[in-house]
Amino acid sequence: MRAIRWSLVITLGHPMSLAQIVLLAHAVLALMTALHTLLYKRDPRAAFGWIGVCLVLPLLGPLLYVMFGLNRARGRAQRLGVSRFRVGYERGQAPKMDGAAEGSLTAEHHNLTRVGQALSRHALSQNNQVETLIDGDQAYPAMLTAIEGAHSHILLSTYLLDNDKTGQQFTQALSAAAKRGVDVRLLLDGIGDWYSRPRASLRLRGSGVQVARFLPPRLLPPSLSINMRNHQKNFVVDDRIGFTGGMNIGDRHCLNLDHNSRPTQDLHFRVVGPVVAQMRSEFIRLWQFTTGRTDAPPELLATEAGDLACRALADGPDEDLDKLTVLLCAALAEARRSVRIMTPYFLPPRELVAAMQTAAIRGVKITLVLPAHNNLPYVHWATRNMLWEVLLHGVRVVYQPPPFNHAKLLVIDHDYSLVGSANWDPRSLRLNFELQLEIYGRSFARSLIRYIDQAADRGREVTLEEVDQRSLPVRARDAVCWLFTPYL
Repeated sequence: MRAIRWSLVITLGHPMSLAQIVLLAHAVLALMTALHTLLYKRDPRAAFGWIGVCLVLPLLGPLLYVMFGLNRARGRAQRLGVSRFRVGYERGQAPKMDGAAEGSLTAEHHNLTRVGQALSRHALSQNNQVETLIDGDQAYPAMLTAIEGAHSHILLSTYLLDNDKTGQQFTQALSAAAKRGVDVRLLLDGIGDWYSRPRASLRLRGSGVQVARFLPPRLLPPSLSINMRNHQKNFVVDDRIGFTGGMNIGDRHCLNLDHNSRPTQDLHFRVVGPVVAQMRSEFIRLWQFTTGRTDAPPELLATEAGDLACRALADGPDEDLDKLTVLLCAALAEARRSVRIMTPYFLPPRELVAAMQTAAIRGVKITLVLPAHNNLPYVHWATRNMLWEVLLHGVRVVYQPPPFNHAKLLVIDHDYSLVGSANWDPRSLRLNFELQLEIYGRSFARSLIRYIDQAADRGREVTLEEVDQRSLPVRARDAVCWLFTPYL
């Protein structure tokens, strides 16, 4: 600091106090970060907020912007030359569709299939089978069985891999597969890996499992990214079987397990068919993005196993930004009879709120199922601050009783379903890397409808009167939480 002060004496002709040096440094950093915000933020509200933070908080504001506001994902993708982040067809051209897949769908789905094709890197694939697995009690045994039967490779992307009974079963199974010669690759989120002690990346050191951490925060070399997490749940075995949905890996999802202090309901899905190759492709894309390595396990032929038309869709703060929001708006616009939504976190952007309102005004019956008690209370409070906007237009909102339900489901009419890892909130729709699966088929949609309707039947409806009659302190608390919606 003394050297800096003397250099400033030489430059400016008189010594500066420490306070003056700090103010000068803040002025330079604040202007730089404010300019960066103006040039690169797409949401004017976010840009205005960050400019205020950078200018008002001396030094801390620019530091917060570097930690939380920079989009490192897009810059890193550009440096790696990952062209596959782009939309899968040339502008001005109609998207190409697989003839068999298109012919199997009703005419009312034609526009929605075109939107999905334009947004995804993948064509709609036929002859898939998707099995619903309820909670970890059904999902984990099926996943462990798939690991034990692997011959070529195992590709697993998860946000959390806890160090509990369930987590240890998975680490042991993955290690055993690696020891028998299977190419095992585990992609953990750099923040999610810290949720358990010791971390999964450390527990698997020396096991033969290839472990990569997605954008981990570190001091040397500096990488302070906190936002932009890999939230995908993507598990592929031998390109033959895939699993996706909302579940992380841990005891909390096993409701039949004794002494479960955080019981969490959820759904996962076992997938067989050509769409598994699309799931593999999305894993390899993020693996290359994380590690910089271009090697990949051999591609194996998928098994045609059912009658469902499916497509994988990735969303993230790179060139995939806003793809899921556009797809959700298109699905709501295509709805003719009913929409069923189940999500643990509901803080949708304005365009999704408008799409829900428009669909409800058109006479579409919309049911929104939320948890009565959220594991993140501040998200629940923020949601209550904006529920009136959908209640006012006739959307049916139901609070589902405990245990907390972490499932993310959308069913349009009785034959289109969207499942995966994304919530209806800014973190999923703008900050996280997510994976969704489009599924066209009446039998599968009926199974999700039963699950959602049963949850709604057990819950209680929220009325506009109830929301309006909150006390002033409660309304103030909810509104304050709502102010931080972009980062909840």
